[in-house]
Amino acid sequence: MKLDVLNIKGESTGRKVELPDDIFGIEPNAHAVYLAVKQYNAAQRQGTHKAKERWEISRSTKKIKRQKGTGTARAGSTKSPVFRGGGRVFGPKPHDYYIDVNKKVKALAKFSVLADKAAGGNIVVLEDFQMDKPSTKDFSGILSNLKTSGKVLLVLSDYNSNVYLSGRNIDGASVVHIKDMNTYEVLHADTLILSENSVKAMNIAE
Repeated sequence: MKLDVLNIKGESTGRKVELPDDIFGIEPNAHAVYLAVKQYNAAQRQGTHKAKERWEISRSTKKIKRQKGTGTARAGSTKSPVFRGGGRVFGPKPHDYYIDVNKKVKALAKFSVLADKAAGGNIVVLEDFQMDKPSTKDFSGILSNLKTSGKVLLVLSDYNSNVYLSGRNIDGASVVHIKDMNTYEVLHADTLILSENSVKAMNIAE
């Protein structure tokens, strides 16, 4: 598949780039995407939830009533889970939510969402550009020229702090380096903007 390379004004440069078929032309694997997204979401969880159990409650251990002759069950302490303010039975404890996913499966998931974006015509190739200083207004103008809508993900081949800082204040817009691009972000982007050199890097890698 070949796509026109556009400039920041949204005009064609007259150049075309070839999207590698072994990435953008594969049959998407929905289960691989599911596993990759599940791993990503699990990694976002802090896992710091905690509820105090009976032995962690600081209360008097004095018997709250006579143990016999009341006609009701014995009650040895207000730390008991049956009382308000008592400890919780089998409450949550801090733990890691990490899920292991095979590298090949993660790669397949990323290729699957890229192929899906290509099949839907939701990929734009933009020539590499530089910004002398951070400017949200200029970045917003570029997106407007490209006629993008919804969530936009811009993938760069080189780290560019000015471009990143310019895009981070725009709701629904994200800027990532090609090495940091993940399945979740690509999946949830309505439009995927690839810099010209990032596409070339994919061709070289493959």
